[in-house]
Amino acid sequence: MSASEPLRVLFLCSGNYYRSRFAEELFNHLAPAAGLNYRADSAGLWPDCHTHNVGPMSPHTILGLRERGVPLPAVLRAPRDVSDADLRGAALTIALKDSEHRPFVESRFPSWLERVEFWHVDDVGDAPPSVALPLIERSVRELLERLSTKAR
Repeated sequence: MSASEPLRVLFLCSGNYYRSRFAEELFNHLAPAAGLNYRADSAGLWPDCHTHNVGPMSPHTILGLRERGVPLPAVLRAPRDVSDADLRGAALTIALKDSEHRPFVESRFPSWLERVEFWHVDDVGDAPPSVALPLIERSVRELLERLSTKAR
């Protein structure tokens, strides 16, 4: 990796449809203003996660990003499964819900468990987007501040 190539933050959730996609897009929108040479990506921990979703991105994620002035890509990619290569290429890996995602990481990627940071953001069935998305936003902003402090 060259010095100018951005470091990668990898956000994980179950289906790569709602929480991780919101975190990815928000992080990538805010990181340049923070002066950080980081780029986020996201993936799902469910095997064949794209089969669990009804489209490329949750309508809650799309609305939440629009409400925050975050532009969406012209074409929304399909949800995708996390791979060993994703984990190897990430400077920081964050799973959005400890109790939900730790078992996936333990069973599918046990050697990576100690390198994953776990947040505590419920999926849409357990917390409405009006609760979950502001929590992700606050966590992303705190992460950007932490990375900015570390870079100084």
